[in-house]
Amino acid sequence: MALVPPLDLHVIALIAGAGFLAGVQNALAGGGSFITFPALLLAGVHPLAANMTSTIAMFPSQTTSAIAGRKLAEGVGTLSFKHLLIISLIGGVLGALLLLHTPPTFFEKLVPWLILFATSVFAWGSFRRKPLHAAGGMPRWGLVVAQACIAIYGGYFGGGIGFLMLAALTIAGQQVRVAAATKNVLAAAMNASATLIFATSDLISWPAATALCLGGIAGGLCGSWLIYRLPEKFMRGFVVAVGVVLTVWMFSR
Repeated sequence: MALVPPLDLHVIALIAGAGFLAGVQNALAGGGSFITFPALLLAGVHPLAANMTSTIAMFPSQTTSAIAGRKLAEGVGTLSFKHLLIISLIGGVLGALLLLHTPPTFFEKLVPWLILFATSVFAWGSFRRKPLHAAGGMPRWGLVVAQACIAIYGGYFGGGIGFLMLAALTIAGQQVRVAAATKNVLAAAMNASATLIFATSDLISWPAATALCLGGIAGGLCGSWLIYRLPEKFMRGFVVAVGVVLTVWMFSR
């Protein structure tokens, strides 16, 4: 199977539709990659190429979210926001380089486990009881290690990084509202570094990436309208269901 097969016009249109759903999902609850990634797999794109293509396609909407909440983003205790940003950028680069040097056959075998992990993280982050106040239970070095690992994972695969960062930042002492804004900026940073590296690869399906990106922008606008009209738990439950089905499908391939 070709890693980046040519795509018919109707397939590109369906991918754009998946991008639209992902944009809506990201605006309402997060987890749009659980829609874009399987859509690319169903279109015949190899998992390695699909992962890179999805990362590039969703980057513009992530940047928009980061810019919208940048004024709330801040550091934790003695660890400044600048240091968190640097850790995220470096980790994103390392994860992206690691992915580029991963043999396609090995990554294909690894994907079901990555999806299982990401789905578990998403379910835990979606339905766990949210803290009302900052916990302050993680030392500076612990947050540095946690953010470095999350950033490398983010550059490599990325599913569930928002919930992992939100958990780490609130445990370290940030208020939930501030942690949400901080993780948006840090996620955009690690994906920016990964996107710059992936953009030089010949594994990117640019027609699919463009379709996902345009669909995602339209979906984000629609999601902003729906945010007051649809139950958030319903959307999160939908993402978990997609993740479970995708995990079972990938293990049974």
